[in-house]
Amino acid sequence: MGFDRFDLTALVGFLGLIGLSFVVETPALGAGFGGFLLSLAVWRLYDGKPWEALAWLAWVGAAVALAIPAGSVSTVLFISSLIVGLALLFASRRELLPAIWFADSEGTDD
Repeated sequence: MGFDRFDLTALVGFLGLIGLSFVVETPALGAGFGGFLLSLAVWRLYDGKPWEALAWLAWVGAAVALAIPAGSVSTVLFISSLIVGLALLFASRRELLPAIWFADSEGTDD
């Protein structure tokens, strides 16, 4: 479970967005977080790590919850997205999930 260049980029981006949170309104900040997390998910998918990409996509759901007006639905969406993302990330890093990206598929010949 190493810390690679991608993780460093994500950390710097998060710190920048946290700095922006003091001057930007919540819906705009949620959109910024969502776009940033979506780009991180695409980078991880391109890098051949689909489970980590799904974790980052789950965190896009948490960013969307920031843009929803406060209430029980947005709170449940935010917390559940964070938990699902963390579970997928740690399970992927500890290699508890199957390697679906490189799995041989038995295709049918037409």
